[in-house]
Amino acid sequence: MHIPRVAISTVISLVAWGIAPVKMGNAQSINTQKQANPINIDNSDTVDISPQTRRELGKDDSEILTKELITQLPQIAVTQETPHILPSEKQHQAVYEGDFLRMEDGSNVSNPASTPASALNLQQSIDSEPVILPDSVAENDFIVKDVEIRFVNNKGEAVDKDGNPIQGRIPREYIANEIQLQPGDVLTQAVIRRDLQQLQQLGLFERVDVSVVPADEGVNVVYNIQQRPARSINPGGGYNDDVGVYGTLSYRDFKLLPNPQRVEGNTQISLKNVDFNAQYVSPYQTANDGLGYSFSVFRKRTTSNIFDREIDLLSGERVRELRSGAAAALTRPIGEWWGTVGLNYTRISTRDRDGTIAREDELGNPLTFSGTGIDDLYTVSLGVTRDWRDNPFNPKRGSILSLTTEQSIPIGVGNILQNRLVGNYIQYVPVRWLSSEAQNAQRDVFPEMFAFNLQAGTVIGEMSPTQAFRLGGINSVRGYEEGNLGSGRSYILATGEYRFPIFSGVGGVIFADFASDLGTGNSVVGEPAVVRNKPGTGFGTGVGARWRSPFGILRVDLGVNDQGEVRFYTELGTGTRF
Repeated sequence: MHIPRVAISTVISLVAWGIAPVKMGNAQSINTQKQANPINIDNSDTVDISPQTRRELGKDDSEILTKELITQLPQIAVTQETPHILPSEKQHQAVYEGDFLRMEDGSNVSNPASTPASALNLQQSIDSEPVILPDSVAENDFIVKDVEIRFVNNKGEAVDKDGNPIQGRIPREYIANEIQLQPGDVLTQAVIRRDLQQLQQLGLFERVDVSVVPADEGVNVVYNIQQRPARSINPGGGYNDDVGVYGTLSYRDFKLLPNPQRVEGNTQISLKNVDFNAQYVSPYQTANDGLGYSFSVFRKRTTSNIFDREIDLLSGERVRELRSGAAAALTRPIGEWWGTVGLNYTRISTRDRDGTIAREDELGNPLTFSGTGIDDLYTVSLGVTRDWRDNPFNPKRGSILSLTTEQSIPIGVGNILQNRLVGNYIQYVPVRWLSSEAQNAQRDVFPEMFAFNLQAGTVIGEMSPTQAFRLGGINSVRGYEEGNLGSGRSYILATGEYRFPIFSGVGGVIFADFASDLGTGNSVVGEPAVVRNKPGTGFGTGVGARWRSPFGILRVDLGVNDQGEVRFYTELGTGTRF
């Protein structure tokens, strides 16, 4: 099951070191386990701080600030990602990670003594009294003075190679109307998160980050926008055993219709088959506060991984599943949740390699609920999603929950009456065993973390065997072939991964997967899993690597299952598993 990904990334740029004391109100520590530590350096060239200032800062006479260190601290930036700011602003960085502040090199913001001199800017001098940045600052101390829209490139830079500001094709006024945060508001993570979720679901942007710069008695907030191309056309091709040589073409267009509407599609053409998927999307817009909607049509043929394991058709050929249909959906936020209601039609047919309808396998077991080789599904679907992730483009902490139900209407071939329920929960827990805070803050680094995924689902009522939950494979239990663990009416799937960066653009993973059909393999029409001796319950462990290639993320996994079987998997362009 696919989970929509939305982006949340917060950048706070504090440009106040040594210029004048920053007015932060009653700053409170977010991390109650840490206190603001002093700078403590053995250097004879020091700056004396008046007793009154020391008392205000809570420092004793043994805690001194060196002039050399002070002159090296012209700016601090606080971010969940590497800040996407103008080159002149890139002086020195710190990172905001959920409930604490840290320097880009891994030291605590409140303890600049741990910051190496090589990381500090030596050009700008500071003559006024230094300022101690608190360990953390309560977000309700910040009042928004101004909100700005800034366009950036794919490196996060706001200027091109000639030093000119990057221009956007989308009017700033349009983006501003989609943002809830306004001058005079209190700056909170919740507001920023909602804004970034909204900008992401528009589909217009590749990435959005937020930078916050202190202003007079408040802060200025900057939304850094990386746009998607206005139009993209990508041809391709390949070969597989099912259809032979094929060609592919994908297309996406944001300019054909007014923002933020888009049309997109892809097709695969061979001498044996034509697959396609076309979609029109008009997403929900905050300014109108109406409904987002979409329409799609599709046709896709695949080799079945339910009817496999050497039990094929009487002709000896593998079973093919052909799905074709259309769907329409409405979407909008419901409080803190995103909700989607859809109408769907899918015709599922089982066929041989030449496309001829197949009704039974070689043992005489039916391949469809109707027994004709064709099943129709008319359904009404409802889905809700709640996202607590810090940055859905590249999450480092937080969680996301989605729940869906799909009720069929008993008309068409098969007259199937059923309800399909699925739940999916993902949790990210950051750790720092092998990497530094600075390494995890870099834009292209795979962050070090534990990632957990729990899924469960069931079908109540009548069910075509082609709708069984398929267990095993790269997106299920690794170590098994696709669908070879089981296919049941119900399932549970649990995955744990330890992810870590190796170097820029490359990461590693150690994983463990478990799944079970909960003993429901014999409740599927034709019992395809039972007659093929699929175990129904199993686990797998292994290791893998991830590479941010120019064509998308390349996944490479090596899995070993509980039967002692070893499988090697590769997948390009679809991102991490979850």
